[in-house]
This record gives sequence, structure tokens and C-alpha cells, in this order.
Amino acid sequence: MSAPQTILVRVTGLDRPGITSDLLSLLASLDAELQDIEQVVVRRQLTLGLAVLVPAGRDLVKELLLFGWERSLDVDFEIVDATPTRHAKRHVITALGPELSPDALARTSGAIAASGGNIDRIHRLSRFPVWSYEFLVEGGDSNKLQASLMDVAVEESIDIAVQPYGLSRRSSRLVVLDVDSTLIRNEVIDLLADEAGCKEQVAALTDQAMRGDLDYADALEQRVALLQGTPVSAVDRVITQMVLTPGAKTFVRTLRRLGYRIAIISGGFTHFTDHLATQLDLDHAYANRLEIVDGVITGRIEGDIVDAKAKAELLESIAEIEGVPLEQTVAVGDGANDLPMLQKAGLGIAFNAKPVLRGVADTTVNVPYLDAILFMLGVTREEVEAADASDTPDNSRAA
Repeated sequence: MSAPQTILVRVTGLDRPGITSDLLSLLASLDAELQDIEQVVVRRQLTLGLAVLVPAGRDLVKELLLFGWERSLDVDFEIVDATPTRHAKRHVITALGPELSPDALARTSGAIAASGGNIDRIHRLSRFPVWSYEFLVEGGDSNKLQASLMDVAVEESIDIAVQPYGLSRRSSRLVVLDVDSTLIRNEVIDLLADEAGCKEQVAALTDQAMRGDLDYADALEQRVALLQGTPVSAVDRVITQMVLTPGAKTFVRTLRRLGYRIAIISGGFTHFTDHLATQLDLDHAYANRLEIVDGVITGRIEGDIVDAKAKAELLESIAEIEGVPLEQTVAVGDGANDLPMLQKAGLGIAFNAKPVLRGVADTTVNVPYLDAILFMLGVTREEVEAADASDTPDNSRAA
């Protein structure tokens, strides 16, 4: 009697309900042992792979060929090693951009191969508002992968993220966002300066601080001093001028559905972060306290300044409050004062950031849609749209 054999079975053809269940029922009737299975459907075309241990004396091939013929499916076979595959260290590589051409994807996959990695799986995450694909890669040197893929990203003008494949990525539960030029498109202090008649001076100091050319705390104190004498009514007018970054509501709503806690930490002012926290139903909001006496901005800040160091410390404090390990946190920002916060988080994302931040963050997103960050977290556009479509009026309001 011949010994049991492990056969790799590949089934391809037009997908329709019942194929997988019928095939597994057939294997069960033949006392075959299923060792592995993977299935993918692209444009209604099925590719189904199974590793099956065939008992001695069973004619599995004949039965499977009949199965395929009756359903107009192609079935082929290959005898393989019975030893289960032991996976080497894996990475998730996400490519994202307004367009992802075959050439860009070819260069991405080529860089993976050149770094010693092997692609196990490619999965499209989105076609709107940007294109994005996720590569599951086995093996390869982490530093080589990062360096070679960053070269491709620069040359192809796309974003590429390299993340370890493991529980930490899939169990992230806290997202912390910068506010100015991240959650909102504006720089609030520049809007206040416009109301105060010192827009140009303040904007120049803001730009220097965000690029890292000027100490953030010093720059903030200089800018706030220029606001001295401005009536508090200017604050209310600026609140009406704040514009959320495209995709911000979708981003927050989707994170809520996934069970994330969401915080904002701003080098701006509590008047504006409190408004945003209420508007978006955020869990935590921290910012500087603008001193106002008798309805007038004094030109001073109350208490400690929320600078770069404070942002990182607040991230750590929020994570502790929420009981979330730092490796399961995500931080998003755009300026030099966000750098320590991004470095402290498990995943630091530079969002349309200044050069000083782009070069050191874990990954960058350079498209103007905040919800594109969801794709870096492995969420697909179809999942977002399906959740939106299934919302009842009450759920929509709560989200």
C-alpha cells in the first residue's frame, strides 16, 4: 500500500457560491486531511489553493478532476513536501499614491526582491481617494527594505510604508493627531494674527518653527505677544474659519468603529481644540491656554507650553490612561515639534510634513486626504464604504 501524500491543489475559474463548500465536503468524504487553504477572487475569477494530505489507497485526483469538469473549473495538482511552511520574519508594505502605475508597482516589487524579500500576497486596499496596495512580504533585511523602498517612493512620487507584520500593527488602539495643518488645513495662530493685524510677522515665525529653524516655545511666545490687545471676539471668528482636512470626518468615524481612542495634541490653543473635540467626539484634547483678561488677549500663555517634548509626554500619558502599550499607538503630525511624539509612538506618520519630519518618521503620507492614513493601517476603502452604508440614522449621528 502506498504511503499518504501531500498534494497542492489549485482551482481556478469563474467564482460563484458553493465552490469552496462543495470542494471541502468532497475532501471530507475521501478522508483527506486539509493542511492549508487560501483563496482570492479578482474580478469574479477564483484562485483557490489547498494543501491536502491524501490517505493511502484514495484516488483523490480522479475525484477532483470530475469536480472541476462538472463546474467548468480548472484543477491541477502537484505533490509537495509534507513539512508545514515555517515563515520567516514578515513585513507589511503599503504603497499609496494618486496613481500607482505598473512601472511604480514593478519597481516596488523589484526593490522587495533585491532586498531578499519574497511577496506572499498582494491586496488592493483602495482606488479612492487614492490608490493603495498592501504587500505581505516574507524575509528580507529590514534596513535594506526600508532604504530601497524609500528610493522608489522618492523617484516615483508615491508613499511607501514598511511595517513589521504582527499583533502590534493589527491591535493598534490609540491615534494621536496634531491639529494645525494635520486635522485642520489652517494654522490657527495665523488666523488670529490676521484678526490682530500682524499676519505677516506671525506667519514668518510659524514657518521657521515648523521647519525646526526656531525653537518652538520661543517662537510661540513671540507670536502670542504680537496678539496682545486683540478682543476675544476674534477667537470666535477664527473658530468659524477652521477647515477640516479632507477625509477627517471619515478618518475619525472609521477609527471609532474599529474601537480606537482618538486624541489631539496641539501647540495651538484650547479654545480651538475644545471645539474640535466636541465637533468630532474625540476622547482627549490638549493645547496651550491663551490668557484672556477682561475680554482681551493679554499676549501671554497660562501654564506650561505644549512644545515638542510635552507632546511626546502627553502621548505617553494618554496611552497610560487608556491602558494602551506604546507600540500599539499611532501618531500623526506635520512639523518639527511633532517629531518626539512620532518617535515615541508605535507608528509615526508624517502627514504632508516639513522635510525635517519626512526624513525620520516611520512613514509619510503626501496626499491631501486624512482618511488615506486608514490604508496604512490595513483598512480597505470597501470596508469604510460598507460601514457607512450600513449606518442607521442614530449610528451615523453617534459616529
